[in-house]
Amino acid sequence: MSIPDYQSLMRPLLAFASDGSEKNINDAINHIAGQLNLTDDERHQLLPSGKQAIFANRVHWARTYLDKAGAIKRTRRSHFQMTDRGKQLLAENPTRINVQVLKKFPEFITFQTPKVTDAAGDNVAPLLAETEIPESAVTPEEAVQQAESQIFENLRSQLLIRISESSPSFFEGLVVDLVIAMGYGGSRASVVQRLGKSGDEGIDGVVNEDPLGLDVVYIQAKRYAADNTIGRERIQQFAGALVGQGASKGVFVTTSSFSRGAIEYAIKVPQRIILIDGKELARLMVQYGVGVRVERTVEIKRIDLDYFDEGDD
Repeated sequence: MSIPDYQSLMRPLLAFASDGSEKNINDAINHIAGQLNLTDDERHQLLPSGKQAIFANRVHWARTYLDKAGAIKRTRRSHFQMTDRGKQLLAENPTRINVQVLKKFPEFITFQTPKVTDAAGDNVAPLLAETEIPESAVTPEEAVQQAESQIFENLRSQLLIRISESSPSFFEGLVVDLVIAMGYGGSRASVVQRLGKSGDEGIDGVVNEDPLGLDVVYIQAKRYAADNTIGRERIQQFAGALVGQGASKGVFVTTSSFSRGAIEYAIKVPQRIILIDGKELARLMVQYGVGVRVERTVEIKRIDLDYFDEGDD
């Protein structure tokens, strides 16, 4: 089964605490996961950030929403307890508790209502009470990561359009900049002198893999339209050129894509050949800051548990 969204976990979490005793959130996570028959892979599947399991994150957010609605109360770190309101909620909603159910509590509405602040950051007034807060099946972290993914996909598309509109010589320069940004090739002057100068069939340039030039990497850079898929034959030619140079490592960079046959061939040949298609090229450009700049930095902070550690169990 797929991992339930955080709203679907509200009632199971509340039911776990239905005996009124103090509960540990980690025990709740394990109990609900077992109740839902989640596999180990589903239990440990990570958020895109790689820092927390999706399921655990959603249970934590279910607890936060129930806490803000007054259905549970936090007793100490990682522990909580059901309130009388929680007992009532559980009795009145035998199948599901979600955000819509929690909206009948003023405390929860206050929690969900954005505030208007002045230039100094002071609260001026809440937005109009009738303003509807869109409901979502994803947690705030997931929403941020989805937005980040959408921004990246848009940026990737724009980068490839710009590259396709540029000249072949500009594309060669772009590859040079990327290679240097990734830590290869030594100085830009040495790379520029060798890139596009070798004249060997299937080889557009040669760069140092390390500062001393103890090993080298041969490069082929081809700027093609997005629908111009590079087939096995091109990679065979590149591999042959590597053999002719006595080379063991090569990188084939393109703005388009590779066929399955090309990918399989690159894996099988004795030479180490790395294929970088348009999508991976754009990702590397963003990662290493080539052709892009930071427009705005958003910091997302969380509680530093070590700071508040007083030795409690």
